[in-house]
Amino acid sequence: MRSVQAAGGAPLSDQTDARTAGGAVRARRIALLGVVAVLVYALDLVTKTLVVSFLEGEEPVEVIPDVLLLNVIRNSGAAFSIGAGMTIVFTVIALGVVGAILRTARQLRSLPWAITLGLLLGGALGNLTDRIFRAPAPLQGHVVDFLQVFPATRFPVFNLADSAIVCGGILAVLLAWRGYQVDGTRQTGEEQTGEEKSNG
Repeated sequence: MRSVQAAGGAPLSDQTDARTAGGAVRARRIALLGVVAVLVYALDLVTKTLVVSFLEGEEPVEVIPDVLLLNVIRNSGAAFSIGAGMTIVFTVIALGVVGAILRTARQLRSLPWAITLGLLLGGALGNLTDRIFRAPAPLQGHVVDFLQVFPATRFPVFNLADSAIVCGGILAVLLAWRGYQVDGTRQTGEEQTGEEKSNG
C-alpha cells in the first residue's frame, strides 16, 4: 500500500522521480544564471580597470568615427548618468535588486529567465562594486562609465554593466509579455482570460 498511491493517485516513485528531475533542472538553471552573472561581472570589472588605468584623464578615444567613443567619466547617478547626486539611494536600490534576484532564483526552472536574471545580477553587482569601493566614500562611490555611442547626439556615457542591465530588463519585459514564468511554465492569453472570468 505504501508504494501504490500518493496524493492525486500518482505512485510515490513517480513523484520522487519528478521532484528529483525538477531539482536537477533548477540546479542547471541556477548554474547558468551564475555563469552569465560572473561573465558580465568579470568583463565589467576588467574593462573598468583598464580604462581607469590607461584612459582616465586623457582625451576621449574615437574607436569608430561618429559611432563609438571611449570617454571616461565618474558617474554618481544611475545607469546612463540618470539621477546624479543620489549615489547612496542607488546603492540601496542595487542591494535590493541583488537580494530580489537571489530570492527569485529559488524558483528558477526557465532557461530564458536564467539568462535574463544572470544579466541583471552581473550588471547590478558590477555597478554596486563601484559604489561600495570607489571614491569618494564607501557606499557613495562613483561608477566608472566610458562608452559613448553616436557622440554627436550627446547620448549618455555608460558601461558594460549598464548594457547588461538594459538587455536584461528588455528580456524580462518580453518574457513577461509572452507569458513565460520563472518556474518554467507559460501562461497563455486564454489561461489569463479564464482566470479573470473565474475571479469575476
